[in-house]
Amino acid sequence: MSSERIPPGQTLTAPDRWPVLTFGPVPRTDTATWDLKVLGLVEDELSLSYDEVRALPRKEVVADIHCVTGWSRLGDTWTGVAIQELLGRCRPLPEATHVMAHCEFGYSTGVPLGVLDDDDDMHLRYGWNGRDLTPEHGFPLRLLVPRKYFWKSAKWLRGLEFMAGNRLGFWEQRGYHDEADPWLEQRYW
Repeated sequence: MSSERIPPGQTLTAPDRWPVLTFGPVPRTDTATWDLKVLGLVEDELSLSYDEVRALPRKEVVADIHCVTGWSRLGDTWTGVAIQELLGRCRPLPEATHVMAHCEFGYSTGVPLGVLDDDDDMHLRYGWNGRDLTPEHGFPLRLLVPRKYFWKSAKWLRGLEFMAGNRLGFWEQRGYHDEADPWLEQRYW
């Protein structure tokens, strides 16, 4: 693997290893009752069941991930829905500048709307390397924001709130850098 793909301060984890880092318990989700809410500054709020999310056009993307704790994985294949699918359905209002990802157990993280809609590798992911995500890694759905440290790729996603400004999420309120750029080593404030 090319060292040009590994940000400063990061080391490559073993190909068969994906560390599990979680604050709190791992939820056991019943997909029959799970839903994803899209709300806030949008023309059309959405509530999608797991089956409805899985019925949206599927897209695979190969992306690298970089954890704030110093490990990286390169070249994983992620399966899910391109964020543009949801943006086209909910139609964010012009004043929406940021999106808060809301997850199980009150976890949250904010991302500028321009980062989410920047290109085609920002996605809602339910699969990883040919399999469904495991509960430890975010089943049934996680956000994938590969250009940021991995805490921005929030596990156990339950909602996307479109906002007219930024709010700090769970880890950002506890000292993690809001920009989270691994190439600039923006780990902490």
